[in-house]
Amino acid sequence: MNEISGSFHNEKELKDGPVERVSAGNSPPYDKENHVLPTFRGIPISELKNHSILWALTAEANGWEPGVVSTEVLRAQEEWEAMDSKQPETGSRASSDQPGQLISFSEALQHFQTVDLSSFKKRIQPTVRRTGLAALRHLFFGPPKLHQGLHEERDLVLTIAQCGLDSQDPVHGRILQTIYKKLTGSKFDCALHGDHWEDLGFQGANPATDLRGAGFLALLHLLYLVMDSKTLLMAQEIFQLSRHHIQQFPFCLMSVNITRIAIQALREECLTRECNRQQKVIPVVNSFYAATFLRLAHVWRTQQKTISDSGFVLKDLEALAKKSPRRLLKTLEIYLARVSKGQASLLGTLKCYGPQAPHSKDLTFTGVCDLSLHSSEGAWPI
Repeated sequence: MNEISGSFHNEKELKDGPVERVSAGNSPPYDKENHVLPTFRGIPISELKNHSILWALTAEANGWEPGVVSTEVLRAQEEWEAMDSKQPETGSRASSDQPGQLISFSEALQHFQTVDLSSFKKRIQPTVRRTGLAALRHLFFGPPKLHQGLHEERDLVLTIAQCGLDSQDPVHGRILQTIYKKLTGSKFDCALHGDHWEDLGFQGANPATDLRGAGFLALLHLLYLVMDSKTLLMAQEIFQLSRHHIQQFPFCLMSVNITRIAIQALREECLTRECNRQQKVIPVVNSFYAATFLRLAHVWRTQQKTISDSGFVLKDLEALAKKSPRRLLKTLEIYLARVSKGQASLLGTLKCYGPQAPHSKDLTFTGVCDLSLHSSEGAWPI
């Protein structure tokens, strides 16, 4: 009986801690019902190390036997000592870079405006180099030159297109998380690598591998599409169309190809007249991207296109976009105005989304770059 009693006493002592053996002058009242120390309630972990009871636990002078759980107490004390250095300061940058927070397009753009991109800027070719008759034709019959005050903004767009995805950059991670959440409706973060990105229309588990020819600008365009209240519904409907059981296509990969078209249109000065008119470059490029994506979705749905048609659709789309950018922008403007009034829907009455579409990695997708390999004018330096 004594052995049982002694065993029970030791187990209780290990469970509740040896605080009852501290001198009565320092020990707080013990709550028998809840088996906790009420004095410790509400005390932040980082402040526990300063409490007299905890100092008494490590002092042999109070009669505590250090041989019982001394290593555990010392480990706990070290953790408490480290807590202060881990607590972020109020309003610190660390709190704003948490991946759980959505990021706006303007915040993401500001990030690229403040970081050093000089090494990437060296690679850009702001305009297409023309020679011979093509140069003469462009000189006399081509679009006007971009205003000098807009060159820096144009170069920033092309420089971002040279940047890759850095999974170690918190802002890059937040951009990916925002795109994923806005398209899927998820409230939770996801891994930056994984099969779930294939569900959004990337070809593999790592989105960085699909940004060829468009760089991080492709992700910024997706961010713009899902974070602008005027284009969010359009983005969601195109994403829904991309999952059609017959007309499915890789949504994000298609978006990357449209960003490539926008980059080339900017370099070929197809957007110069509109940029000069608005005295802006980035908003014009964003709207041109959205208008081109809208046109693709309209053609895809109304002409019953499938993945096997992707290369030809993109080729025709690029030609139209470069020839009549103002026409595309006007169509987008009218469409968004009607959407805001509840008078337009990209999908209309199309209701064919019951069965799950085949996985995009099993589809053969032909992009702009693939078609351009056979054309001398189709190279994609940025």
